[in-house]
Amino acid sequence: MRVVFAGTPEFALPALAALRASHEVVGVLTRPDRPRGRGRRLAPSAVKVAAAAYGLPLLQPEALKSEPARAELAAWRPDALVVVAYGLLLPPEVLALPRFGCLNIHASLLPRWRGAAPIQRAILAGDAQTGVTIMQMDAGLDTGPVLLQRRIELRRDQTGGTLQAELATLGAAALLEALEGIASGSLLATAQPAEGATYAPRITKAEARIDWGLDAERIERQVRAFNPWPIAETVLDGEQLRLLAAHAISMPDSVDSGSDGSTDGNFGEIDVKGADPGEIIGLKSDSMLVSCGRGVLAVSAVQRPGRRPVSARELSHSVPLAGRRLG
Repeated sequence: MRVVFAGTPEFALPALAALRASHEVVGVLTRPDRPRGRGRRLAPSAVKVAAAAYGLPLLQPEALKSEPARAELAAWRPDALVVVAYGLLLPPEVLALPRFGCLNIHASLLPRWRGAAPIQRAILAGDAQTGVTIMQMDAGLDTGPVLLQRRIELRRDQTGGTLQAELATLGAAALLEALEGIASGSLLATAQPAEGATYAPRITKAEARIDWGLDAERIERQVRAFNPWPIAETVLDGEQLRLLAAHAISMPDSVDSGSDGSTDGNFGEIDVKGADPGEIIGLKSDSMLVSCGRGVLAVSAVQRPGRRPVSARELSHSVPLAGRRLG
C-alpha cells in the first residue's frame, strides 16, 4: 500500500518504522522546524530526523489549507494517510484524498481522552486501563469512527514517558493490523459511542506545581504523569525542587525519626497525623516522607536547579530535611 505518514514527535517513530517495513512510504509530513533550547535555535522534529535517515521525501507545510500544499501531497498518490501526533488539523480536501482515507493512532481508548494529552490525563485520573485507538479521521477532534482498539492495564510504576513508549509500540502493531484489515475489506469502522467522551487538554507547566493539601495518591499520579515533562515541582527554602519519583504509602499515626531524621527504626516519635501538609516528617530508606492533605508521599528522587538528579537521602546530606516544609 502507498502510504503518506504525518507525524512530529518521538511517539510517532515506531509507527513510521513499522510502515517502512511493511508498506511503501511515499512521503512524510511533519511540522516546520521550531526554536528549542536556551539558544532558541531552529531544530527539526524527531520525525524529520528519521525521514532524512530513511531517505524519504519530506514536506513541512505551515498548514494544509492552501492549494499548493495539497497539490504536493496529492502528487504522492497515497492509498492511505497515517497521522500520529502530527499537530495540524487536516482539512476536508485532505481527508478525502486517499482512497482508504486518513487513519490516526490515538493514545487512549476513545471516546475517553480526546485531545492533546491523553497519556498524562489517563495517569492523572487514576484510570485502571488505557490503550490505543486506530481511528478513521473525520473533521472533528478525535471523533472519527473506530477501526480497532488495544488495551493495557495502567500500573503504578508507569510514568508519562514510559507509558508513551509502551503505547507507541502498541499503536504501531495495531496500525499494521488495521491497514491489512481495510485493504482486505475485513475491518469496518464503527462510530464512537455517544457516552463516555472526555477531553484531554494540553499539559501546562502551571499544573506541575504540587498542592500538598491534596491526597498522597493524587500527588503520586502528578509526579508520574509529568515525568519527563514538565516535571512535578515544589519549593524548598524558596528554591525550586523537582520531584522525579514518588509513591504514596500507608503510614501509622506516628514514626520514629531517629537522630538523623531516619524512619528506619521503630515507629513512635513523630506525629504523622498532626503534621501539616507539605511537612517533611522524616526519611525512610532513600525517600523523604512528606505529609499530605491525606496520607504520606515517599519522594525518592529529586532535582535542584542546575544540579543532577539525586535520591532524597543524598539531598539530606547537604540540606537538612526533617521538619522542613515544602511548598
